Amino acid sequence: MTRSNAAELVRKAGDPQRATFLELFFDLVFVLALTQLSRGLTEDLGWSGAFRTLVLLGAMWWIWSSTAWLTDRTDPQRPLIQTLVIATMVGGLVMAAAVPEAYGDTGLIFAGAYVAIQLGRGLVLIVFLRGHELQRIGVRGLFWYGLSALPWIAGALVDGTVRGALWALAVVLDHTAGKIGFPTPGAGRTPSQDLVISGEHLAERYQQFFIIALGDMILVTGLALGGSGFASGAVTAFAVSIATTVLLWRIYIYRAGQVLAEAIAVSADPVRLAGSASYAHLGMVAGVVAAAVGAELVIADPFGHTPPAWIAVILGGPALYVAGRARFEHAVFGRVSRSRPIGVLALAALTPAMLPLPPVVVAAAAALVLAGIAISDAARARRRPSEPPSPPG
Repeated sequence: MTRSNAAELVRKAGDPQRATFLELFFDLVFVLALTQLSRGLTEDLGWSGAFRTLVLLGAMWWIWSSTAWLTDRTDPQRPLIQTLVIATMVGGLVMAAAVPEAYGDTGLIFAGAYVAIQLGRGLVLIVFLRGHELQRIGVRGLFWYGLSALPWIAGALVDGTVRGALWALAVVLDHTAGKIGFPTPGAGRTPSQDLVISGEHLAERYQQFFIIALGDMILVTGLALGGSGFASGAVTAFAVSIATTVLLWRIYIYRAGQVLAEAIAVSADPVRLAGSASYAHLGMVAGVVAAAVGAELVIADPFGHTPPAWIAVILGGPALYVAGRARFEHAVFGRVSRSRPIGVLALAALTPAMLPLPPVVVAAAAALVLAGIAISDAARARRRPSEPPSPPG
């Protein structure tokens, strides 16, 4: 492929910036992935289960995030890019299907699909961007994903704690490489000008993934209610769960969730801002996954005994979400509303008092804290005019 043909694959300044239907189609895989992760955490509710879930979430998030950045830099209307996205979607579906037994019999399938996606994408970029400066992105990706393939595959060939440790190393290696620009012998680091981003497109992609996370919580809540036989206690717990979901949505959109595209446009370092927003969303999604686990447990046994592990997800999920939301707010406005840290502290302070109370009461307490944050946001909106984004320099 000549340099001029390769340039046709790259997104241009005047191209449409909205997310495409193909990208929404791609996102459907992650509905299954998040549901599988929340189900797995429900079955292994402890520190080891939380660690394993976080490692798998980190891998699935990196597949989604790197694809979002790829379609932000390239033209997703081109057949080659569409084929690449669909191939990634198929690989992601295999990974999602392998999640329940990823630390057992399907470990090699999960790790192999991840490595195949990342190395295959690098090879495609090297071949089809020949002569274009972005070809170096494929070279850097091939180098770093080749390195991380070692602990991924080695981890799949062993069992237990060693697998978890090797996979955690692989996830950290991939995320760190992305954060520092994939420095590669002979190819250097990825310069910011090679990651020029479309703020509207990337902001919309993050919004869509967050909605997928909320969709997982709705799906888990609905299935749990159906399995309960619609007992009165389960219906009460269902109402609390739906209220929590609505509050998570409301807190997200006020106001950083609405103006991320504008913040990227006015930022002195849009690449850094987009990266910060990415990890803020990862924190929020992790919080929603934990909250979904809590909702399922509460609906299953709303008035029984509340083990400490249940309290950890019922209160800890919203706390993790609010912490991620605070980071997101700081990335967009350069400040954090007091209601965010107060909310996290309130959820932590409630923990000892919740031990003797039934699960539905614990869930209601978490919902009340989230409601306080949402009310504070609404009061702030009434007192002050809409605040323009002012990301830190």
